[in-house]
Amino acid sequence: MTTKALAAGATTIVVVGGDGTCSKVATAIMKSRADCALGVVPAGTGNDFAKTLGVARAAANEIFRLVERRTTSRIDVGRADGRYFINSCGFGFDASVLKATENVRFLKGDALYIYSALTQLFSYRALDVSIDGALRGKGKNLLMAVASNGRSLGGAFRIAPTASVTDGKLDFCLISDTSLLGRVRTFAGALRGTHLELPGVTSTKAESMSLTFADPPAMEVDGELQQATTRTVRIECVPNALTVVAAPGARL
Repeated sequence: MTTKALAAGATTIVVVGGDGTCSKVATAIMKSRADCALGVVPAGTGNDFAKTLGVARAAANEIFRLVERRTTSRIDVGRADGRYFINSCGFGFDASVLKATENVRFLKGDALYIYSALTQLFSYRALDVSIDGALRGKGKNLLMAVASNGRSLGGAFRIAPTASVTDGKLDFCLISDTSLLGRVRTFAGALRGTHLELPGVTSTKAESMSLTFADPPAMEVDGELQQATTRTVRIECVPNALTVVAAPGARL
């Protein structure tokens, strides 16, 4: 449907859905190189991308008014293992939590991610990653590694509180494994966006970075579980790449 709309000359496509659907439409726009803006009426689980655009609580008629007024901005897009992402790409605990959500049927929204993350705190096993870039040598015994374009992850977690989708860089965060109590403290800190101050948490802004795993890793890409095609995953920022419909004053 997106491909047909782009071929027909659509100048704006509004997604009614969550991060995964927005990501697929954004990818189609990027690949087509069309002069087309992306808008979103939030209807997903975490709605992290909608939060970035300042429309997480907006109704459909409000979004359509923004479209009519052509209230648009240009934002950066991430790319990992050849896939585009608009919000985040994560490895380790992040991907494990996403997998766990598939087995939870009685919760929705932020509560689904929080519950699934809590269950994984007790069972997840750390991983080692070889990192080429600004965080070289920091990849031993990791709980998780995340590259963020937007500030939030899983709806409730402020994983990259200083991230910007207009600075030409991604926010990379490595969280080292620790005791169960340490995991709980990190979990609580990530909910508030204060985890960057904790021991074992390393973050930096960078244009690109490469991560090498023992085997092609599972990866969270905009809230959907993917499998990398190779052991080494290159992650990079594609600056000023996508036009979006954003609320006036949104902290992009």
